[in-house]
Amino acid sequence: MTAADGALVAAFHAQCCEHNLLLRWGRTRLTPCDLARLLAQAQCWIGLDANERPLALVCVGSVSGQPGVVDLGLQVADDHHRRGVGTALARQAARIAGARGAHTLTAFTHASNTAMLRLLEHLGPTRRTRDGPYVEVRVALDAYAPATLPPTRSVPT
Repeated sequence: MTAADGALVAAFHAQCCEHNLLLRWGRTRLTPCDLARLLAQAQCWIGLDANERPLALVCVGSVSGQPGVVDLGLQVADDHHRRGVGTALARQAARIAGARGAHTLTAFTHASNTAMLRLLEHLGPTRRTRDGPYVEVRVALDAYAPATLPPTRSVPT
């Protein structure tokens, strides 16, 4: 994703209720300045459905400044919750982070966000630290290290 994808981000956010946007971003929309700041700190992808409609946004970046630790940002359009979209994107983000040498993936979420907490537990061993109504979850990326990943198949072009 690049700054030129602002319209896709807006189309994605139009599929999310204000409550979920506030929980994820602390606001109901991302400005071009917000998007530029996010892209400067993280690699982001927009997940599209079969009709090229945006259905998810995932970001992985070194927010904490700790070597080998990357932060996961993930949001799925409201009408696509509980369909495995977030899990698939989080696993792909973990694979990419592990392939780039990260050993830990972190996520900061509301303690009541049980769906996200369960998703993170499916990625690997977790450690939780409570911070008021929020929780930081750290996921060990041992299973996503390059030496442990199965080889990918090449598709002839």
